[in-house]
Amino acid sequence: MAEQVQVVKPDLNFINDVIKSGGESLKKCYQCSTCTVVCNATPDSKPFPRKEMMYAQWGIKDKLISNPDIWLCHQCSDCTAYCPRGAKPGEVIGAVRKIAIKNYSAPSALANMVADPKYFLVLFAIPVIILLAIIAALGNLSDVPRVDGKIVYSEFMPIIYIDIVFVLAAAFAAGSFAMGIRKYWKDMSGGIKLKGNLFNGIKETIFEILAHRRFQKCNVTKDRKISHLLVFYSFVGLAITTTLAIIYIYGFNYKSPYPLYDPLKIIGNISGVALLVGIGLIVKNRIKNAEKAGSGSYFDWLFIAVVAVVAITGMGAQFLRLADIGFLAYPTYFFHLVFVFFLFAYAPFFKMAHMVYRTVAMVFAKQSEREA
Repeated sequence: MAEQVQVVKPDLNFINDVIKSGGESLKKCYQCSTCTVVCNATPDSKPFPRKEMMYAQWGIKDKLISNPDIWLCHQCSDCTAYCPRGAKPGEVIGAVRKIAIKNYSAPSALANMVADPKYFLVLFAIPVIILLAIIAALGNLSDVPRVDGKIVYSEFMPIIYIDIVFVLAAAFAAGSFAMGIRKYWKDMSGGIKLKGNLFNGIKETIFEILAHRRFQKCNVTKDRKISHLLVFYSFVGLAITTTLAIIYIYGFNYKSPYPLYDPLKIIGNISGVALLVGIGLIVKNRIKNAEKAGSGSYFDWLFIAVVAVVAITGMGAQFLRLADIGFLAYPTYFFHLVFVFFLFAYAPFFKMAHMVYRTVAMVFAKQSEREA
């Protein structure tokens, strides 16, 4: 029987992209497998991240970006801390995830812009122009509205216009995610027989995410669990707040502003504080663990910065309204809307996409019975 030979054709552009995207240490790896040995999050079957480092060094792009293991890795950084060569496998896989997002998101040109700091002002200008145009058309640029002498944001920017803008932005993001996930799942499942039950895989993944169980396996950055839980559940709380607002406005015609004792305000304020604390802890942990785990790239810090600004301007807009400081309240509210738009309209193209692709990879790993 003739021996089967597989020809490897390195993609040099991909190797350079990994290096430019935060994997500068890639070529230091000499395949000692220390990273795989110290990783507590890797499955017993086909463990990572040694094979991912090999794929990246050899430039095997298609096999690497469609690999669910790049998402099963939670960047605990145990591998980076114990690597004898300083190859930083956690940072390299983080760079690969960034490239995978660019590869699967559509349009790809927008993904490239979000990943490149020189386009930040262009991306930022899009919601600024859209929202300013609406406010100008309403005549609220020069004459800031008040109701009975009080600040009312819904007079400055009526809810119906906010809903139209953000529903369109959310629809765009959802469409991009749908196309990306469909393509990613197809690439992952090519040639693999899926044995498990999809419903059970989804259910188990949801429970795992709700408890953030995988973070318990980390050693170097184990304190990330608390910060990530705070951010995760603050987003859940803010989603509930938004849902209540929709019911109030369109179901009962109950207009804002709402009193601080209203359930909507209580849930919203608790979630806002949790988001501020959570993102603060993430920044603290990144700075504290920078020497062992790496300081992160622009791609990482963009998400942190945007979420931080959303939290600060959201809470700030409320306090400034209550303090009746109109000349600061309205600009703060405006920039809050701008950064919320940025966060959700560009979600498929920067680090917020992690929660989607990682969830899909976790479900796939369970359905393929690679993980219990």
